[in-house]
Amino acid sequence: MQDKRNMILAIILSIIVLFGWQFFIIGPQIERQAKLEQIAAEANIVENGANGVSDTTNLPTPSASANINTNIAEQAPQQQGEFADRLAAIASSPRVEIDTPSLIGSINLVGARLDDLELKKYNESVDDNSPIITYLSPANGPNGYFIDQGWVPAGGDTKLPNSTTLWQVRGNTTLTEKSPVHLTFDNGEGLEFTRTYSLDEDYLFSVTQTVKNLTNGDVALYPYSRIQRIGTPDVTNFFVLHEGAIGVLGEENLVEKKYKDLVKDLQIDAPSTGGWLGFTDKYWAAVIMPKQDVAINARFSWSNPAAKDIYQSSFVGQNAMIVSAGRTIEFETYMFAGAKVESIIDNYEQTYGFDRFELLIDWGWFHFITKPMFYAIRWLNELLGNFGLAILALTVGVKLIFFPLANRSYASMAAMRKVQPEMKALQARYKDDKMEQQKAVMELYKREKISPLSGCWPMLIQIPVFFSLYKVLFVTIEMRHAPFFGWIVDLAAPDPTRIFNLLGLLPYDPINVPIIGTFLAIGIWPVIMGITMWVQFKLNPPPPDPTQAAIFAWMPVLFTFMLGTFPAGLVIYWAWNNFLSVTQQYFIMKRHGVDVNLLENIMASFKKKTTSEQDENADIATNSAASSDEEAAKEKAKTSVNKPKKRASPASPKTRKTASASKSKKPQAKKTTKREPRRKSKK
Repeated sequence: MQDKRNMILAIILSIIVLFGWQFFIIGPQIERQAKLEQIAAEANIVENGANGVSDTTNLPTPSASANINTNIAEQAPQQQGEFADRLAAIASSPRVEIDTPSLIGSINLVGARLDDLELKKYNESVDDNSPIITYLSPANGPNGYFIDQGWVPAGGDTKLPNSTTLWQVRGNTTLTEKSPVHLTFDNGEGLEFTRTYSLDEDYLFSVTQTVKNLTNGDVALYPYSRIQRIGTPDVTNFFVLHEGAIGVLGEENLVEKKYKDLVKDLQIDAPSTGGWLGFTDKYWAAVIMPKQDVAINARFSWSNPAAKDIYQSSFVGQNAMIVSAGRTIEFETYMFAGAKVESIIDNYEQTYGFDRFELLIDWGWFHFITKPMFYAIRWLNELLGNFGLAILALTVGVKLIFFPLANRSYASMAAMRKVQPEMKALQARYKDDKMEQQKAVMELYKREKISPLSGCWPMLIQIPVFFSLYKVLFVTIEMRHAPFFGWIVDLAAPDPTRIFNLLGLLPYDPINVPIIGTFLAIGIWPVIMGITMWVQFKLNPPPPDPTQAAIFAWMPVLFTFMLGTFPAGLVIYWAWNNFLSVTQQYFIMKRHGVDVNLLENIMASFKKKTTSEQDENADIATNSAASSDEEAAKEKAKTSVNKPKKRASPASPKTRKTASASKSKKPQAKKTTKREPRRKSKK
């Protein structure tokens, strides 16, 4: 019977395992593979159809339904040849030059792609002679990254321009902020295509696509635009910063997907009216935008043809555009490609009405603090001429804003230091009874109107300020390569000095030490910050609990190592804030009559207490205990004097009798105790 039961149980468990494996492991893998094959098939149909090779009657047309199809070239790029060098890839095809105060590059006439772009105003390092930032690159070279536009046929075998189409230049051959460029293509079947590129002095391109129908019939087309990135880029991969796909799309609101999320999701669709989408890096971004009243179907996707990761952000118009015989249509889109400068992005949002374009900069959840802080620092920089001085001035401003709260906090700490002898006395008296000690200490706090948490407020106040400043330093391009004084040439980078190689005297870099190298990247400013933090703690009364006291003693050391790899601007802010706090606290304590001997407190930290000092402290504690007992007795006497006396009630006969009996018994008890020794002696 037992064997049968075990066999049935084993069969049931095996079935559960098999079904669980099928449902949770095999099923999702099959669905993912089927989705990949579907994406590849759709991409192949689109490309072949666009080339005029195969029938496209089965191509799903875009619609406003949930099954959105932005079937625009999920395939690998089809340019001839692969080049290991970016410059060789650029030289392999005819181009139209781009030259503005902010950008330099070219448009590839094969496919009419924007695939060569460099940022004139930004270098790779703080050295002005270092190469400028390279942003967009050709698809047939390393790290392909490009933007293009085009048309998807609503049906039939219309021959449309594709990635291998050679466009012709009409008129101007260099795109500048003052002179647009016109590219043309004739499909040889009665359709003439024109693309007009315009560019402002910063980073916004305007692309107008025109189709002229010289045939006898109507043609229906869907306009599209896309950004394609080949290969997974290197990212900061830090939780406070988003890098990857981004967009603001209708009901989806803000969409943020890391590259690994796109690989997992394969495809994310979102219908929208207006909006924008693309890819964002720490300081740069590439984004495509329709006019804000145009209904689009947007898509973020990943595919892996020919073992190449291809990430794509794209949109296609929801409504087909009909080109009647003998008529012309046009469709205008915008492209942003460049540095995420706050003033430029804000100007584009205001001028063109791009929906919440400010979110292209990752201000974070505390944007209501971060953005005002950024505005304040930028204004102070314009006033003082240095972002480092702007941070110092901002710290003073924050101190002034929170002065009333900090003043109350430091006053409470001054009172706490004043009653330190009493606290030591209570600790000595109730050293074996922690509960009673805690109760007595709390009564002391209540009597003296002291808040034991007052010392935490100055630190708690600066936490949101600290985080917001960190965000500003970390994500805003305005802070990139912003110098201070001395050895700090980039406020957004860690302090370049290393105390563990004696500031460069020893021929090695501590950061290269295995395992612990990151913790050894301590520069001069983190050490200054740690010292100011330690001095600030020495002004405060030590916690009564030895464990808490040990934690506070080691906290400056911990923060020194922790902030060693943080941006130098942040460490300078923290050190300056600590210095201002020490100064403020010192004067407040002196004003409240507390004798503050900071130098003596610091020197005492390096001394071991001798036996005589310990005895002296014990005597102080005993005397303080006695004085506190005396004060308590006086307080009790005052209370008893102030209380009204009760009138004695007349005693009853029974009560008098009991009282007299008790009186008479007392001397007898004394006599008995005196006689007992004599009886013992007789024995």
